[in-house]
Amino acid sequence: MFPRRLHCGLPLLLVALVCTAAHAFDRVTLRNGFSYDCSHREVLDNGRVRLYLSGGADAGYIDLPSAEIESVATLPDPPAAAAKTTVAANPDMQTLLSHAGAQHDIDVELLASIVHAESDGRAKAVSRTGAQGLMQLMPGTAQQMGVKDSFVPEQNINGGTAYLDALLTRYHDNLALALAAYNAGPAAVDKYHGIPPYRETRAYVARVMTEFKRRKLVAERAPAAAR
Repeated sequence: MFPRRLHCGLPLLLVALVCTAAHAFDRVTLRNGFSYDCSHREVLDNGRVRLYLSGGADAGYIDLPSAEIESVATLPDPPAAAAKTTVAANPDMQTLLSHAGAQHDIDVELLASIVHAESDGRAKAVSRTGAQGLMQLMPGTAQQMGVKDSFVPEQNINGGTAYLDALLTRYHDNLALALAAYNAGPAAVDKYHGIPPYRETRAYVARVMTEFKRRKLVAERAPAAAR
């Protein structure tokens, strides 16, 4: 049985993650130097371009003025052998992530992608703003999620996964908005009615979703490579 999030909702995300395994994705570079990796693009009637970060028509997209786009480059699919991931490299962490994912119906590869982006798998990581542990929980969030010690991997992962679960519920399983809120806080997402115009937050959303897509593509190809 697949987790309800990001598996059962094929129109929301899995079409882009798995069914496009033979289709390279695009890197859209803006005039300000920032870039997004997207599964496909759509030109809107208002002169803006919609970038589908997750591939679904109902989730995971960003609208930008076409004038902001400097260039578009097609990226090759990641090779199956390239993917030494945090989860695969750490069996104990894989077990923790799998347990937390099963408990909250969240794809383990999504959780692994967040851990990779947040701490690169370092249980003792501390950010400049005071976020702690594998999933970089702020002290207030950790307390809210019942985490007593953010540097204990099991507690941190359970708390971070519960927090992501709450955000996915709040934003109706819109992964891009949930990730933006995980990074910048729900107040910022609600204020701007979407992904806040913060360079760090937009980069974070793109980074996690690109890593998630990479992991799903590698997982999809692994059985074929083993034959």
